[in-house]
Amino acid sequence: MNKKEIFLKLYRYGLIKTIKDNPEGWRLVSGVWSPFYIQLRYLPSYPRLLNEIGKMMGKEIEENKLLGVAMAGIPIAAAISLNHGIPMCYTRKLAGVKSVDELEKYAKKYGEHSLVEGEIENGDEFVVIDDIVTKFDSKLMAIKQLEIEAERRNKKIKCKHVAVVIDRQQGAAEVARKYGIKLHALIKFKEAIEWIKDEMDEKEYEIIVKYLENPEKYQ
Repeated sequence: MNKKEIFLKLYRYGLIKTIKDNPEGWRLVSGVWSPFYIQLRYLPSYPRLLNEIGKMMGKEIEENKLLGVAMAGIPIAAAISLNHGIPMCYTRKLAGVKSVDELEKYAKKYGEHSLVEGEIENGDEFVVIDDIVTKFDSKLMAIKQLEIEAERRNKKIKCKHVAVVIDRQQGAAEVARKYGIKLHALIKFKEAIEWIKDEMDEKEYEIIVKYLENPEKYQ
């Protein structure tokens, strides 16, 4: 299975929804309005597809440990881990914590609660694993969780890479660079939308392409 086949299956299985499915579009967690919605939390319901994604993503990873981001990144990290024998950890979902400042307050208040599950060793080099990326905020949160947990355990680690299944290409790579982090994406959405053009109706395709050219116009 190649990248085009993976993206086509994601669309056919309804894991990529468009205005055809919801004419009003979607307001994303980042606050951005979008005419398409990528729902990869359902990937474990398609084990063969998830396994193929794990195989393909793992080929590009040079780090010695994975960090799956709760929740959607955890099964993807597990698929990579099982296919390539790379140990993994994963972040815990922290209710009500939506920023780095809130995370630091949470860590001080609930010091006995683990922020990351799994073994962390001195010298570990982590790559963050998640489903999609829009603005990069949640990835910075995941890295901060890892750093706080590693400090608690008195371990020195590095985390300078993030890998996702799909990059929505709405500025995340530029934000990552500002923090000295390299963003890797199995699929880049602007390129991939052309792969499924024949599967879409004309209006559906046209609105998505125009949105990707100038998303601010639609906010």
